[in-house]
Amino acid sequence: MSQFALLGSRRFAPFFWTQALGAFNDNAFRSAMIALVTFKLALSQGEISLYSNLAPALFILPYFLFSASAGQLAEKFEKTRIIRYVKLFEIVAMALAAYGFIGHHVAFLLIVLFMMGMHSTVFGPIKYAILPQALRPAELVGGNGLVEMGTQMAILIGIIAGAWVMQMAGVGSLWSAVMTIGIAVVGYVASRFIPLAPATAPGLAFNWNPLSETASVMRITRADHAVFNAVLGISWYWFFGTVVVAHLNRYASITLGGDSSVYTFVLVLFSVGTAIGALMCEKMSGRRVEIGLVPLGAFGLTLFALDVYLRGSTTMASDVPRNWLAFVHASGSWRIVFDLTMIGVFSGLYVVPLFAFVQARTPSDRLSRVIGGNNIVNAVFIVVASVLGLVLDRVGLSVPQVFLVIAALNVVVAVYIFTLVPEFLMRFITWVLVNSLYRIRVDGMKNLPEEGPAVLVCNHVSFMDPLILMANLRRPARFVMYYKIFNIPLLHFVFKTAKAIPIAGKKEDPAIMHKAFEDVDAALADGELVCIFPEGGLTKDGSIQTFRPGVEKILERRPVPVVPMALRGLWGSVWSRRDSMLGRSRLPRRFRAHVELIVDAPKPAEDVNAAALEERVKVLRGDFA
Repeated sequence: MSQFALLGSRRFAPFFWTQALGAFNDNAFRSAMIALVTFKLALSQGEISLYSNLAPALFILPYFLFSASAGQLAEKFEKTRIIRYVKLFEIVAMALAAYGFIGHHVAFLLIVLFMMGMHSTVFGPIKYAILPQALRPAELVGGNGLVEMGTQMAILIGIIAGAWVMQMAGVGSLWSAVMTIGIAVVGYVASRFIPLAPATAPGLAFNWNPLSETASVMRITRADHAVFNAVLGISWYWFFGTVVVAHLNRYASITLGGDSSVYTFVLVLFSVGTAIGALMCEKMSGRRVEIGLVPLGAFGLTLFALDVYLRGSTTMASDVPRNWLAFVHASGSWRIVFDLTMIGVFSGLYVVPLFAFVQARTPSDRLSRVIGGNNIVNAVFIVVASVLGLVLDRVGLSVPQVFLVIAALNVVVAVYIFTLVPEFLMRFITWVLVNSLYRIRVDGMKNLPEEGPAVLVCNHVSFMDPLILMANLRRPARFVMYYKIFNIPLLHFVFKTAKAIPIAGKKEDPAIMHKAFEDVDAALADGELVCIFPEGGLTKDGSIQTFRPGVEKILERRPVPVVPMALRGLWGSVWSRRDSMLGRSRLPRRFRAHVELIVDAPKPAEDVNAAALEERVKVLRGDFA
């Protein structure tokens, strides 16, 4: 089922429209207020500058003050009810904004801006914590992609609509009030259709002290190093985006020689690109949480930001500012259009898997607080990015040079995060290798237990089997593999990072064998999946070899469900033993081979033995060796 089918499901659609309308109103209100201050009121340049710089500070301040408390609320109480209260608060805020718009009370509008910051702060933890409750694991990446797409498009349309409506001659203030109140009301109506999302920690003792609760939330957020580094990755996305978007106006006018329509055009490119990248994640990840896309996204951000710098070394400025259509027809413009769009695409590929990773890895009874902690860190990064942007402007860097600086910083941050959490790089290597060499169809993945321990058994055809399974199983699994395969250069990094368990024959190295069985039992005791290849080695002729009794030994000690699986179509592909048996070089004779992974229903431990498993895997594989 495509991710777009979620837009027709009550589990997701009302929430999607509620959050998209909220994002629209946040940005439409801010854009209208800036247009009012800049174009409609007789203010000095000093006053305009003061209000323009004060506005973002007032909007982001509630993230520092109330994110921790918002996380508690979303944990302790039913989420849908909180959403409806938040939307009612938005209606009140927009009614007050109407008074400010019509009466041109700028100071009053700044108070409303702070209220809208509170609105977004409280909604933030719910926005991402509700998705794992509403969606199945296979829908999580697609749902996050849709939310990111909806948010980006709502932000873009809100910015454009807010400025355009406010500048309508004679009626701008009135229609801005009507628009923002109307959208808030529609958002509340949509929230009435969101299904209930029960509290995940109803017994949580609410801490009314925002300072001590912020410290507590940050401790919870830092508890899992992989999750915290994903939070840092998300915050870097906001840092990168803040620097880029803050300079798009100057880039459009000075470097590209455009008028306001060119600025709007480059905003559209960036936003639409991000939406496309977000939607691509489901297909590219195989509908699983695939953090291997994160390094790919980071690489693309650096590459295309660098190309903006290289192309920007030759200015396109002209004596008469050109509109967006004239810019598109100007020489060299399509390279810029492509670069800005691809920065957006790789932003989507970068951030969506990170949000899905945080949701999948964090226990449900603390996810809202972790999202609150994430929002606090995001706010810090946004403020630092704004300061950095001002510093870079003050020292006289051109906008293309700012893109060069941010591209270089992106490399440093990516190396830092991927060094701290090698799992990101391991998943990237696995994703690239598997998707480069094979075209894989998976059948029966719904049979894989969503939680709890289980032993997975599979036939063994090629050296790539563990990587193929890693790339397609929706839950991380510990692989038991022959120690010489475990030690293959380059792949050793992947297998070690994936916490694979090396094993040897009893006669070959009894110590390694004993430790392997101990590690398997410990993994199952921790509720993990363990995958074994009971044949004990690669098939030499394409047929399934006799299953050894190791699986019975595992189940005697720890009776857990067993999931039979079969790989089809690998015999004769690169790194199978067919070419070796025929004395030929092991080259990719079946490059991009069609491969199938079949996952059977779990079997109770008491019904399992090696011979029965062997017969079942043979049936699953069939004649398609």
